[in-house]
Amino acid sequence: MTTAHLTAATTPAGSSTRGLLNGILFVALFAAAVTHIASIPAIAGLGLSPLIVGIVAGAVYGNALRDGMPESWAAGVNFSARKLLRIAVAFFGLRVSLQEIAQVGLPGLAESVLIVVSTLVLGTWAGMKIMKLDRDTALLTAAGSAICGAAAVLAFESTLQSKPHKSAMAVGSVVLFGTLSMFLYPALFKAGWLHLDTVGAGLFFGGTIHEVAQVVGAASNVSPEATHIATIVKMTRVMLLVPVLLMVGMWVNRTARGAAAHDGKHHAPRKLAIPWFALGFLAFVVINSLHVLPETATSTLNTLDTFALTMAMTALGIETRISQIRQAGPRALTTGFILYVWLTLGGLGITWTVQHLLG
Repeated sequence: MTTAHLTAATTPAGSSTRGLLNGILFVALFAAAVTHIASIPAIAGLGLSPLIVGIVAGAVYGNALRDGMPESWAAGVNFSARKLLRIAVAFFGLRVSLQEIAQVGLPGLAESVLIVVSTLVLGTWAGMKIMKLDRDTALLTAAGSAICGAAAVLAFESTLQSKPHKSAMAVGSVVLFGTLSMFLYPALFKAGWLHLDTVGAGLFFGGTIHEVAQVVGAASNVSPEATHIATIVKMTRVMLLVPVLLMVGMWVNRTARGAAAHDGKHHAPRKLAIPWFALGFLAFVVINSLHVLPETATSTLNTLDTFALTMAMTALGIETRISQIRQAGPRALTTGFILYVWLTLGGLGITWTVQHLLG
């Protein structure tokens, strides 16, 4: 009798663990296939990173073939979309160094700060007030445009603990308008419509294009110098992810407490929503700046980190439901368009001002 009870008590736990591991393995294999697809020249040439291909492929599977996946695997998918995501965002810091940021000096820093702050404020306001989006969808869309595309959406999604379909909408905006920038900006530059020199082009491209891969793809059509400057400015925007996430975490916490007080509810103090993985990101930036790790180790970790981020994005895609996107999709996309117009016109104005005052 005792043995039977013990078996009954332990089997669900063992089954649960097995389901978790199977789910993680399934996402890993899915992400490996996605990585291979993203490396195809036709796909890579569009500036579509494995992260973006991952969420699209995951969403297709999640909506068309989800019934083929055992329910017990859902825990592994959720682990990849949440906990693995936080770890991967922290390791993203190994791609940035303080020395590189110092190379572009005050103009690069000013460009990045002005673009990030203005785009976040405008996107959140326009999304909530004009397009009537919920707070999380507006913030995610603004973050993807302001900081570093899909990686920023992932980081904000983890801090806000929002629904997967909201991240999918924000990533859709990144894909559409970032890809458009990658082809449009070099064409405008070569036609002489931007009125920027090589340094200005680097500042503008790095300060306003969504994804790192899209920045490199666009700037490489100008010159190696423009590519170098654009990449560093882009990494400076990535660096700003930390203070922005910390401020958003505190804002979310204060908003929740205010709502609870307004409703007259007396709950235990809410745990402060500080994204600790952002502090991990900062720690890895410092480690990378001190050159503690050999270059081969850093390169290997960056490759593994890209794969982990691809797993997280693929898992988010699997959890996304198209029916949920239909409700706010057009409004979220319009918010992304408003931000795109701002990044193009406002970004040009900021670039000209920064160059003349600080250049």
